[in-house]
Amino acid sequence: MNLFSELHTVVTEAIAAMQASGDLPHGLDLGNVAVEPPRDPAHGDMATNAAMVLAKPAKLPPRKIAEGLAARLQDDTRIASVEVAGPGFLNLRLADGVWQQMVGAILSQGDDFGRSPMGQGKRVNVEFVSANPTGPMHVGHTRGAVVGDAIASLLDFAGWDVTREYYINDGGAQVDVLARSAYERYREANGQEPEIAEGLYPGDYLIEVGEALKSQYGDRFLDKPEAEWLEIFRDFSMTRMMEMIRTDLAALNVKMDVYSSEKALYGTGLIEGALQRLRDLDLIYEGVLEPPKGKLLEDWEPREQMLFRSTAHGDDMDRPVQKSDGAWTYFAPDIAYHYDKVERGFDLLIDIFGADHGGYVKRMKAAVSALSEGRVPLDIKLVQLVKLFKNGEPFKMSKRAGTFVTLRDVVDLVGADVTRFVMLTRKNDAPLDFDFDKVLEQSKDNPVFYVQYANARINSVLRKSVEAGVAVDDLTLAAIDFDGLNHPAELALIKKLGEWPRLVEIAARANEPHRIAFYLYELASEFHGLWNRGNDEPSLRFVQADQTQAQAKIGLARATGVVISNGLGILGVTPVQEMR
Repeated sequence: MNLFSELHTVVTEAIAAMQASGDLPHGLDLGNVAVEPPRDPAHGDMATNAAMVLAKPAKLPPRKIAEGLAARLQDDTRIASVEVAGPGFLNLRLADGVWQQMVGAILSQGDDFGRSPMGQGKRVNVEFVSANPTGPMHVGHTRGAVVGDAIASLLDFAGWDVTREYYINDGGAQVDVLARSAYERYREANGQEPEIAEGLYPGDYLIEVGEALKSQYGDRFLDKPEAEWLEIFRDFSMTRMMEMIRTDLAALNVKMDVYSSEKALYGTGLIEGALQRLRDLDLIYEGVLEPPKGKLLEDWEPREQMLFRSTAHGDDMDRPVQKSDGAWTYFAPDIAYHYDKVERGFDLLIDIFGADHGGYVKRMKAAVSALSEGRVPLDIKLVQLVKLFKNGEPFKMSKRAGTFVTLRDVVDLVGADVTRFVMLTRKNDAPLDFDFDKVLEQSKDNPVFYVQYANARINSVLRKSVEAGVAVDDLTLAAIDFDGLNHPAELALIKKLGEWPRLVEIAARANEPHRIAFYLYELASEFHGLWNRGNDEPSLRFVQADQTQAQAKIGLARATGVVISNGLGILGVTPVQEMR
């Protein structure tokens, strides 16, 4: 039940009626006609910009259109009043009964309340985390993992067919560095002093890898030339690192559907095939790039390279895909990988990148636009840095990692649920301060606690009601009369619940799961406000002596719990049943 969608249909039907009567011309574009909550709740329940949007193409004053729409909208029994405001906005007030029926609808639909057919079953690939498999994931990866997983869940809730994917960066020089670092720990396991030279990975996590290598190979590779052990140690260490990464993701309640390997692109013709596709589109050529900004001409050596004409698809400059020595650039396998995703039949691609990859956005979008000939959009979300604090001080690096705070450090300190919710309390491209003390604080200022406390209070109402012999199952509650829920505070809570389906579509359209976290905090605030008013006005309490009156209020509490649970489910957070 999406009241905003239903009222949008009422508005468009009123426009059609005005066109049929000759009051509006035919052929108007209604794409920008919206029905949404007014900025000031005192103005009504909903507002529409229809008259303002249609005035120019219809060549009519907006107030004249608004007055004509108001007359027709007033005929709908769900609409209590229509007011023309300002230059031509329409403010609508719905009959209380419409809102009261919302409670029953929520209880009837349960887990499906707010689900949308918007995605139409189209296939979307969400690629996220994709950390270099050379060590534990750090706190930046944690935020990217949460954002990507929440986007995937949000799109699934909004009707998309979602694939979660991890791209293993195992084709670059960093995996050779991993092998050499593991070799030193292998030497250590065999009683020799490790030589952790600059540039190698110093973290203690490789001690276990060295011991495992000793268990597997004994002293077979001690003092042997690198050519004999590099590939073996690389593959062994990579396997161990990916096992660790999978375990860490599981601790954060993230499960990938697909793991794709960069290494698998080399020597298979996939890179060559993707570039041939671009060549066939006349987008590959041999050329010389302009010197980078800030480079002195005497420091610049012009070299002919294979270039991708990415400027034809919105980039600032054309990009090299092959170096003058014949080696591929980093961009080439990324083109091939995204071409593979296009060829797998996805209708939308979403990539979650760290903030340091901002310069990569335009070239990747250009590549996907070219490879799909504009059919497949690519949305890239940049995830900004996380600053960690504990006891009022910046949280120090992890000894196990060697240089940074790991995902497991965070999860072990506060748990997966708190970690996930807090990571979504800011938009992905805004910096985030993560204070270990504040995220565990039991106060209104801690959104995690505030939302979970609302759910715990709801469950306490249900438990007490069952003890009093009141039926509180959803089927029973959905069938009762909610007309008694007419106090302004009760109606305010119901109206906030009614925004949920609309909010889901807005968040899914923009791929912005933080909107769900914001909404849940606002919903919890409405619920706690009503609860606290019950301290002074006993008639507003959720538990009442009169069973008929009690069931309506219990139904409202339970409906609130349904929406909180649905929202937390999108965020990947488990609702708590009681606070300890």
